[in-house]
Amino acid sequence: MLASKNRDTSLLRSNEKQSLVRFLSLYIFLVVILVVILSSFYYKSQEKLMFSNQKTTLSAYANEQIKNLKILHHYFPSRNEYPRDERFKSAIYDIERVLIFSILERGTKKEVNFDKEIYRVKDKIHFVKLLDIYYLGTKYLIIEVDEDRSWYTDTIINIIAIGTITLLILGIFGLFFVKLFLRPMKNSIELLDNFIKDTTHELNTPISAILANIEMMDTSIMAEKNIKKLSRINIAAKTVSHLYQDLTFLVLGHQTQSRDEWIELKELIESRVEYFSVLATSKRITFTLDLEEKKIYIDAAKIARVVDNLISNAIKYNKRSGKIKIVLREDYLLVADTGIGIEEDKVSAIFERYSRFNSSEGGFGIGLNIVKSIIDDYGMKIRVNSIVKQGTTIKVYFSKGGADD
Repeated sequence: MLASKNRDTSLLRSNEKQSLVRFLSLYIFLVVILVVILSSFYYKSQEKLMFSNQKTTLSAYANEQIKNLKILHHYFPSRNEYPRDERFKSAIYDIERVLIFSILERGTKKEVNFDKEIYRVKDKIHFVKLLDIYYLGTKYLIIEVDEDRSWYTDTIINIIAIGTITLLILGIFGLFFVKLFLRPMKNSIELLDNFIKDTTHELNTPISAILANIEMMDTSIMAEKNIKKLSRINIAAKTVSHLYQDLTFLVLGHQTQSRDEWIELKELIESRVEYFSVLATSKRITFTLDLEEKKIYIDAAKIARVVDNLISNAIKYNKRSGKIKIVLREDYLLVADTGIGIEEDKVSAIFERYSRFNSSEGGFGIGLNIVKSIIDDYGMKIRVNSIVKQGTTIKVYFSKGGADD
């Protein structure tokens, strides 16, 4: 399997993502509210325009009907047929709003509103005309026509079209605002990344020289106090060497193709425990190893980064005279310490780049981020259980398949 060489870690930490989500949620909410309000105003204006146009037509119908009522009034009872028109329907009421005659389709007492000049009743439009002369006792003339819904269809189409354009324009502004919102964070992270790159180039030669000279020194002829001084130098050098390995992987790890091979994980863990024994001894930390044979097909440098960072963190955040337990089984690797632990609400953020939960300890906060990126690349899983002041347990579940499959 080849791990993805282009995979990179997110520049945004959880709190930054939460801030971004809150900003976007508020922006989207305000944009939707704005579009709804504008659409509502537009709809109301079109409705008023429709009523205005209908009012002109219905007023003309009402005047014609009044003339017909006048004729009927003067020639009643020889002519007693209520005037009808195929263009509209009508009804007449007296001054007490009592029905005299009606051919309305929507003419119930609840549906007729004498206090409005023009209004809608379901699919009908009513126009109310007050008579100055009470022909046939009529005070109120109601004219009814079918509502022409074409205005409604046109209005909805316009709202959708204009609303979509508005959302697109405001969306473009939103992207611009998001970039402004993220720019300070990205600039800060880029500055830190550039610093790390520059630092990495400068660390290699002095670290290699220090470690090589320490290995060549003959401690058998040294005074006890000098041996202790050399041990402290060795601890410091290995701490910086570990940091250098992390920085190198952070800068170059995703730019190179993985060279996967079968790795004896038990042997690797034992050698790395021996490597970190100097650091552990300085804090009087003891290791308990329960390792079974296990081969894994992976890039050697990458699995070394995983093991190194798990052991290094277990030492770094452990208490003095603490313990570290490492368990290796066919399907998982477990590293448990008796250290300071992590608060429950912060556990989910420990794999984010530059996350540090104890300012008294050194480092850039990149170790577990590297672990997570490697594990994700190879389809493995990692779980963290931590209790404050009791310790932390990290368990890595290997992907299916082994050396004997």
